Amino acid sequence: MSDSNSPSKNLTGKVALITGGSRGIGKAIALELGQRGATVIINYLKNHTAAKATVEELEALGISATRIKAHVGDEAAVEKLIGKIEDQFGRLDILINNAASGVMRPAAELSAKHWDWTLNINARGPWMLSIAASRLMSEGSRIINLSSPGSTRVLPAYFAVGVSKAAIEAVTRYLAVELGAKGIAVNTVSSGFVLTDAIDAFPDELGVKEIASRVTPAGRTITPTDVSKVVAMMCGEDAEMIRGQVIMVDGGETLRHQ
Repeated sequence: MSDSNSPSKNLTGKVALITGGSRGIGKAIALELGQRGATVIINYLKNHTAAKATVEELEALGISATRIKAHVGDEAAVEKLIGKIEDQFGRLDILINNAASGVMRPAAELSAKHWDWTLNINARGPWMLSIAASRLMSEGSRIINLSSPGSTRVLPAYFAVGVSKAAIEAVTRYLAVELGAKGIAVNTVSSGFVLTDAIDAFPDELGVKEIASRVTPAGRTITPTDVSKVVAMMCGEDAEMIRGQVIMVDGGETLRHQ
């Protein structure tokens, strides 16, 4: 095990909340932050089994971890979640707004209910959670929101999700200024298509799995670990003066003219 003062343990003593942290990119972020010394809180909504398994995996690696069920799109649930963290830990240093959902249909096939569900979890939730979490945060804390290239590029059947990702990037900019006065840095990490369970939400005919399997200009596909390492970097002291930015992790894929 590395010395606690080494760069690899630069998050020692920090308390980190990762929403949607039981699977996919969220799980990779939980592992990365934990391996760098952070105490990890996994938030989940439905999959109790996956959350329990992730916490056990973290603990087996010597990482202090716990799980809290909460619907981040619900205002009362957000307040309850932060209340539990305050009672158990007394503070929060890192918030990773990773939880995401959405109905994959063209705009003409969406209902207002589909819109509300997608925007509530993907944009309203991170806003409410960031404000609630900031009450427990001291100077030097970090909030990282997760986005995707669909925030600026039009992807098939991605209307509601794409709009929600554009919204979370705007939320990032506004909160970076508003919370900057408290010494809290807010940024977004946006990843290209990564082969996780989330890809299964896309209809097969859209060919998203094929896109995620395609070699990027960097010479290989993007992995959850690639994303988690950038998120962890953004949580460290070296990223202190990066504020309100969208950091793209896509191996150069979005540079291509399709």
